[in-house]
Amino acid sequence: PGWIRYAERVLTNLVTSHICTAKSPQQIMGSLVKGYFARQQNLSPDKIFHVVVAPCYDKKLEALREDFYTALYNSAEVDCVLTSGEIVQIMEQKNVSMKDVTEVAVDSLFDGLKEGDVVRHDGKRSDGYLEHIFKHAAKELFGVDVKEITYKALKNKDFQEVTLEKDGETVLRFAAAYGFRNIQNMVLKLKKGKFFYHFVEVLACPGGCLNGKGQAQSEDGKADRALLAQMEEVYTAIPVRLPEANVHVQRMYQDWLEGMDSKKAQDTLHTSYSAVNQSTSSLDIKW
Repeated sequence: PGWIRYAERVLTNLVTSHICTAKSPQQIMGSLVKGYFARQQNLSPDKIFHVVVAPCYDKKLEALREDFYTALYNSAEVDCVLTSGEIVQIMEQKNVSMKDVTEVAVDSLFDGLKEGDVVRHDGKRSDGYLEHIFKHAAKELFGVDVKEITYKALKNKDFQEVTLEKDGETVLRFAAAYGFRNIQNMVLKLKKGKFFYHFVEVLACPGGCLNGKGQAQSEDGKADRALLAQMEEVYTAIPVRLPEANVHVQRMYQDWLEGMDSKKAQDTLHTSYSAVNQSTSSLDIKW
């Protein structure tokens, strides 16, 4: 959301027309909770209070966007966003320790199914969409089944590229740009017509979302590299479940979304971005 806000307010139509329209995980979950889950439970969406825990303060502003609100039910897709740092603060205020909390299995959005374990998508950190789209594009466009992604760091570790070669020619060129220094360099090249990537994964925070400002911070407020590396190790250890191989996801597309290319799937899972007149936007003062 930090990158989206920057694109809409500063970069305007130069960039907004090229941004992937898929909603963020937060808002897709909001659509599922207030739509799919609400129907399963025979509840009106406004009878559900949906809370998201995120590593990012800008997620609060994202939840307030007008296109994530349903006037018919007077209900937002996400009612409240708490950062992981705020969760720690609440626990400290209540004198609650993780040692005192009973561990339980993770509930599932899908009726009659208990997950038991946390699963994740492809990706080594808080990213993953680059890998997912790269593998899909390689298979669909060029018939290449990519098993492992190899990142090549360029100017710094937060600007990396991934390429696919076929018959001695580079046919896919993707990039990951994290942090505003890399974002600004990327935009400068774009303006000069010297940016040759087919897809760019952009995250506002250096190191990605695991290093979000909503995370529990060190006493001096600076990033704790050792802690970040530890979080990456924990994240990488979580087993991968590919969404396209999940029978429950497939059933949801058929039973609720009326197919993968339906208007309902488009309306439910996608959004749009456009230039914003800062003087008329009051989102910054609402939270």
